[in-house]
Amino acid sequence: MKRITLSLLLATASVSVAFSQPYKDANLPAAERAADLVSRLSLEQKVSLMQNGSPAIPEFGIKAYDWWNEALHGVGRAGLATVFPQAIGMAASFDDALLLDVFTAVSDEARAKSAEYSANGGLRRYQGLTFWTPNVNIFRDPRWGRGQETYGEDPYLTSRMGVSVVNGLQGPAGSKYDKLHACAKHFAVHSGPEWNRHVFNAENIAARDLRETYLPAFQALVQEAGVKEVMCAYNRYEDEPCCGSNRLLQQILRNEWGYKGVVVSDCWAINDFFTEGHHNTEPDAKHATSKAVLTGTDLECGSSYAQLVQAVKDGLIKESDIDVAITRLMTARFELGEMDDPSLVEWNSIPASVVDSKEHRALALKMAQESMVLLKNKGILPLKKDMKVVVMGPNANDSVMQWGNYNGTPSHTITLLDAVKSMGVEVEYMRGCDYASNSLALNSLFTQTSASGQQGFDAKYWNNARGEGEPDVLRHNSTPLRFSTGGATVFAPNVNLEDFAAVYTSTFHANEDGQVAFYLQVQGQASISVDGRRVAMGRNGTESRKVYTLDAKAGKDYEIQINYSCRRGEASLAFDLGYEEEVSIDKTVAACADADVVIFAGGISPSLEGEEMPVSIEGFRGGDRTKIELPAAQTELLKALAAAGRKVVFVNYSGSAMGLKEVEPSCAAIPEATTPAAVCL
Repeated sequence: MKRITLSLLLATASVSVAFSQPYKDANLPAAERAADLVSRLSLEQKVSLMQNGSPAIPEFGIKAYDWWNEALHGVGRAGLATVFPQAIGMAASFDDALLLDVFTAVSDEARAKSAEYSANGGLRRYQGLTFWTPNVNIFRDPRWGRGQETYGEDPYLTSRMGVSVVNGLQGPAGSKYDKLHACAKHFAVHSGPEWNRHVFNAENIAARDLRETYLPAFQALVQEAGVKEVMCAYNRYEDEPCCGSNRLLQQILRNEWGYKGVVVSDCWAINDFFTEGHHNTEPDAKHATSKAVLTGTDLECGSSYAQLVQAVKDGLIKESDIDVAITRLMTARFELGEMDDPSLVEWNSIPASVVDSKEHRALALKMAQESMVLLKNKGILPLKKDMKVVVMGPNANDSVMQWGNYNGTPSHTITLLDAVKSMGVEVEYMRGCDYASNSLALNSLFTQTSASGQQGFDAKYWNNARGEGEPDVLRHNSTPLRFSTGGATVFAPNVNLEDFAAVYTSTFHANEDGQVAFYLQVQGQASISVDGRRVAMGRNGTESRKVYTLDAKAGKDYEIQINYSCRRGEASLAFDLGYEEEVSIDKTVAACADADVVIFAGGISPSLEGEEMPVSIEGFRGGDRTKIELPAAQTELLKALAAAGRKVVFVNYSGSAMGLKEVEPSCAAIPEATTPAAVCL
């Protein structure tokens, strides 16, 4: 009897609390719970929750949460995940049903990973449930480096593929909690170029072009798929920054389309409102943040929204305006179940075993096969088993290139060279040329580095540029070191974009005597030590260059340490080591005289095209391309091979269009592979 009475008392107390504090009642609608919670928050607390890195407010049961997560073609930047083909490659499948399967798998992995992270506390960057994908911008200019993230130049195809992405991520309608939240980006009229996106004004867009080209995919995602987030773009539209555009965010998005969800700024786009040399349409951060919120930007990726507290005090914006935005944000968190006991959320039962599972890898292979486009075949494909094959080209043995951008980390990567070897044919490999140079190439020896019993480098990261205290993040890198914060990409999950330091350590084992070149590119500051002695330093350069030559002796181990730091601004680091090879077209052609076929893995790489990159070499500028033709170094070699009678299968890896007019006559077959891809030969 006493036990029954106690249970009744506890149940009555629970109901009483829920009645007096509706935001705690999981049975109430998310919007009602959010409105009640917001009414209890101070202005300072509300503003703190309007930035992507939102702090915990324990008195109201609000956990730390970062809204920033990526899933362009698999769960991105959060460690192990199934890596599907780049978006532009999946678009080439023209299979929106298959794409729905892909993003259902992605959302399974995302939920499983987030549940594990949540068990250890608040959800930090790349650990949460709100994913800033898909990119449904129109790939209008083929030189744009981020076109690879889109579904191409056709508004209808982009709409159909985008709807599948959203449905796969957000889960079936009718569930108590949303599986994830997707985000339609970047709204609107955002199609490059990268180098001037912080100043570009899309002012001459005809009304018909706006409606028929740039808006259909966004409208489909809002009205058909019910996307829960929209990201406003960096550029201006008709003189107003997109994140402060009344025309885009109020007249079209909310009034005309009836959008009720969250609008998030692109990262640090609000800073462009008041930064000299950028849009600079507002005098300071207070005016900029007030304008953004008043025109409908609820959440900032960045930190300028902290100025909203003073903006309210100065009368630039009312607290009631803040309430509109924060209520939308908290509604989203309740919809996801992130504010409730994890046991109540059905999606938290997805097991961790789905991550990089056999079934998901098979799905990735199927999509990769569907993404392939055979541009030409003069009877040489499929290859015969008894052929003698030479594999060459800058992409033939590059696993990192296969990952694309905005990517996760696969458990294993098969290069084209690996794939051809597995066919059981006689194979010889030679690099042939680099992406844009045929004068000198680096034959990488990265496979001869090891740390903690694995190939590659161990890494320690500190979220301060002095490298003080205990490391904040420990990682292992099994591939050549290539990092850049261009496009707000961190070096590793939970590492700052600025004000951070890193130390990379490995042991290089020399298999033979030789001169081993160390190549380094760095923005920030870096030094390289071998066996405890500093041998090279570097800072603030956009091209990789040789900084040291090791006189290696066969059988000897060399301890390598790279120290890196960045205080502010864009950070980048690229390091590799190997033998330098003088490239000679004549020697390369002669070396494959007995080959039945030359498989040339060419094109370009995500290290050359992408978001706001520190790349400035012939044919490339800041992640964009200045011309679409295949780089001359590759064109010259392909022509020479054909002139000598070699049969060439040219496999083009690229995220953007490649001009092949000059090389097409030299090739017996041309498969278009994008990245990553399954090459069926």
